[in-house]
Amino acid sequence: MSTMPAVVLVGPMGVGKSTVGRLLAERLGTGYRDTDDDIVATAGRTIAEIFVDDGEDAFRAMEKEAVRTALAEHAGVLALGGGAVLDADTRGLLAGQRVVYLSMDVEEAVRRTGLNVARPLLAINPRKQWRELMEARRHLYEEVATAVVPTDGLTPQEVTRAALDAVELKEA
Repeated sequence: MSTMPAVVLVGPMGVGKSTVGRLLAERLGTGYRDTDDDIVATAGRTIAEIFVDDGEDAFRAMEKEAVRTALAEHAGVLALGGGAVLDADTRGLLAGQRVVYLSMDVEEAVRRTGLNVARPLLAINPRKQWRELMEARRHLYEEVATAVVPTDGLTPQEVTRAALDAVELKEA
């Protein structure tokens, strides 16, 4: 039986998808699921270990499958990894879904993540690489989004409220 998430969160690493996703799920009285957590559980390794041991292509294949499965199974709030939108099939699966793009600028990213540990794509020059990742991905986030919620300077609770308003979901 196929179901559909109440809302799917997309956006860059460190934007707060996990935090806001849990708050949204709580407010909506539904479950929360994160495809990065699914990948870690299935692989029995961290995402950083998968990148190092198997490479980005292997990780993206695992991510694509995790997203496909979660979209088919999960009726609550679903958070996708920052790079999930790179895959055209995944973007196709997001068509018709209620997708919220949580956006932030690079200075906010620096404050939130320190742009450091456990971010395999940001290992060398974090600020420069983050900017390049965002330039490559921003249009993809915007393409799949039914709503964009800027998070700069907002608390997770404020972002959650803005996301609820953006998709006009009613709290439980």
